[in-house]
Amino acid sequence: MSTEREPVSDWATDFDHFDPAFVADPYPVYAELHDRCPVAHSDRYGGMKVLTSFDDISEAAHDTERFSSRRIVVSETPTHRRGAILPPINLDPPHHADPRRVMLPFFNPTNTLKWEQTIRDLCSQRLDAFAGQDTCDLAADYAKHIPGDLTAVMFGVPPSEADLFREWVHLVIEVGPTDPDVERDVTAKMLAYMHGLIADRRQNGGDDLVTYLLDQELDGAPMSDDDMAKMLFLLLIAGIDTTWSGIGSSCLHLASHPEDRRRLVDEPDLIPTATEEFLRAYSPVFVARVATTDTEISGCPVNEGDWVMLGYPAANRDGEAFDDPDQVLIDRQQNRHAAFGLGVHRCLGSNLARLEMNIAIEMLLDRYPDFELINPDTVTYSSGNVRGPRVVPVRLNN
Repeated sequence: MSTEREPVSDWATDFDHFDPAFVADPYPVYAELHDRCPVAHSDRYGGMKVLTSFDDISEAAHDTERFSSRRIVVSETPTHRRGAILPPINLDPPHHADPRRVMLPFFNPTNTLKWEQTIRDLCSQRLDAFAGQDTCDLAADYAKHIPGDLTAVMFGVPPSEADLFREWVHLVIEVGPTDPDVERDVTAKMLAYMHGLIADRRQNGGDDLVTYLLDQELDGAPMSDDDMAKMLFLLLIAGIDTTWSGIGSSCLHLASHPEDRRRLVDEPDLIPTATEEFLRAYSPVFVARVATTDTEISGCPVNEGDWVMLGYPAANRDGEAFDDPDQVLIDRQQNRHAAFGLGVHRCLGSNLARLEMNIAIEMLLDRYPDFELINPDTVTYSSGNVRGPRVVPVRLNN
């Protein structure tokens, strides 16, 4: 299937998150829609409403009866098609609750901290490779690797598997929404891979996320291999591209804002606060819902079966919710952003993502405190429901 698409003619009536202009710089689009039409729409993908205000997005995220999570990635596949069930992210209440409870202990704050040294080791390996270099790519050579490499460790597989994981993520998130054949093919390969991991752990044991799932129950019974495979599929997709984008955006900001970079070098205790601001200002994730009935939001009609895009990045730039929303203030104190979602499906792995980002920023600035973006025109971004920098060339001034 061809991925060539007509350029957007009017963001309020012809929205497309795959449009190259939006991918390159979505922030003017958010500003236009906030001022002009906070509920955009489009005939693309079979019919889509795009929510951009914090209040509208919060309303839809919490109203699981009108706005179902059964499909969460806008694609060319019609919304009446169910697609693969990936518990808990595309199950509605009350069915999402038990699968979510299965994963909560693994990602709680205490258990998450157990990965700190692993993350530090992974960051150190990547930073070591820059020694003696005058330039590097902080997206392709640093941010790209940390969450994928960590996922390989968590899955108990060799580090080399991380390259395969990243390729799958690219195909599912960026290619699959406009090419259903690719989506089906990659999904089948990924689920087969997960079943292989489960079979191996049943026979040989281990000490990893796969082994953890073997000991869990779902709805009062041992989890089936199929349920475990789908959970692993979800955790791989949800945990790599998003955090890769978050770390990459942080690196890009610091490379292009020397005053903020110098301040964090001098005040490393400010890094967690800065991380929250980077998450707000450069939120990577759009999430979709499907309207279950004819309804409306902010007076705009929504038809049953419409895609309803929850524009979390736009919500985090809403002037009704944040003072100076387009200013990146690394010491912002009031920052109840929606980067990890809202409602019952708020991101399970938020503690881990924050830890990865905090450590990645801290170790980069400690090792290479002086760097700058070489050429803004060479920066590129991923497209689709997850947007983040993929090329960030910098000069290391050390």
